[in-house]
Amino acid sequence: MRQVSRRAVVAAALGSALLSGCTSSIDGSPTPPVTNVAAEDFPITASSDSDIDQYARNAMADLYTFWGEAFPEHYGEEFTPLQGGIFAVDTEDIDESLYPEDTGVGCAELPIPPEAVEGNAFYQQDCDVVVYDSALLRTLGEQYGRFVGPAVMAHEMGHAMQGRFGFSEVAIRDETQADCFAGAFTRWVVDGNAEHVTVRSSELDGVLVGFISLRDDPGSSPDDDRAHGSGFDRAAGFYEGYADGVPACRDNYGADRVFTATEFTTEEELENSGNVEYGDIPAILDASLPVFYESFVPGFEAPTIQGFDGTAPGCGDMGAEDRDVGWCETDNTVYVDESDLLQPAYQELGDFAVATAIALPYAEAARAALGLPNDTPEATVSSVCLTGTYTARFFSGDFNPDGEGTSLSPGDVDEAIQFLLSYGQTEAVLPNSDAAGFELVGAFRDGFVQGAGACGL
Repeated sequence: MRQVSRRAVVAAALGSALLSGCTSSIDGSPTPPVTNVAAEDFPITASSDSDIDQYARNAMADLYTFWGEAFPEHYGEEFTPLQGGIFAVDTEDIDESLYPEDTGVGCAELPIPPEAVEGNAFYQQDCDVVVYDSALLRTLGEQYGRFVGPAVMAHEMGHAMQGRFGFSEVAIRDETQADCFAGAFTRWVVDGNAEHVTVRSSELDGVLVGFISLRDDPGSSPDDDRAHGSGFDRAAGFYEGYADGVPACRDNYGADRVFTATEFTTEEELENSGNVEYGDIPAILDASLPVFYESFVPGFEAPTIQGFDGTAPGCGDMGAEDRDVGWCETDNTVYVDESDLLQPAYQELGDFAVATAIALPYAEAARAALGLPNDTPEATVSSVCLTGTYTARFFSGDFNPDGEGTSLSPGDVDEAIQFLLSYGQTEAVLPNSDAAGFELVGAFRDGFVQGAGACGL
């Protein structure tokens, strides 16, 4: 966050706290059996009989089916398979003899040596090929779950579709649109349409975290010709495809597409990763949260924000449930545990994670002022959505008139969704919710993109 002329940027890494939070489930059903595609039925050059390569083959076979249906329906043309084929490279053990001597994993127009694939997966338009590093897919699967590999392949096939209907030539737009296509394919799989790969909706948290982990570094230029977007840009694209399908991916990535990735502009930002001091955050919230809710909630009375250390106050359910944060209607106060919640979130994620922790229960005061309940799962989703709208107002500079107030900095929006994916799934933070992190991020994204009208008010 940025306060007055002092600029602060949060650069939170994806650490153990984020990963450990991805345990809630939407659907606890067992994974259906997978039908493997035989190598002779779907050739991939240099593919081995390893589980990783088999699952990649399965995913690509299902992607051909998916686009065989979707491309004619939504683009009015027949789907054409990759003319240059698909290449696997295990960069931990490359066997050069498996590849054409003169072209490698490329083509006559653009030869590409297999070792150039290390740590990557890509679509190459001139050759019309998809190439992947088996070692990369293996690592991503170990870190974020087995379906991240197919999701990565779906992203690359999204680029292949752009090669057919036309790239925008703006890297961040093309990359996030490919994320959107990956989300649309994932929903198609979740809905039971795929023959060879499966994914439970309960596994989507890991897929989302995997995409966020592949974000651009906070503060890097969104205009770079290799820009992929912020964590929020990538997660929002994936969720958009998942929720609204290929038509949304086709129609919503024009020149007016808004991205939250922004660039560092001062040495101070680079040196401190942009965090304001922990003690400065309350003043920033006091200057923004009341202004936000007073703008559309008649008679809104801003709650007091009161910290505690370890032992929750007895007001309402706070003490009985050993909550870390919550709004107490009796005294109109948001109580928050500084030692067990705010300080760890600040250290692990950054300053806007603290703002998010407080904004979630703060939204309950606004809902109560509108006569709405706060003890249902739907109410919790609404509060998350409203927090997304508050963040969007922050991003738009509404609390920074003439540069003399408070505004967001690169990475801040990412911290909000990182908080939801980790701390947000605990009973101590959102006790009335059974939503998975994927759903919470979706609600936040709806509020950010569509405004408070999307938040069930």
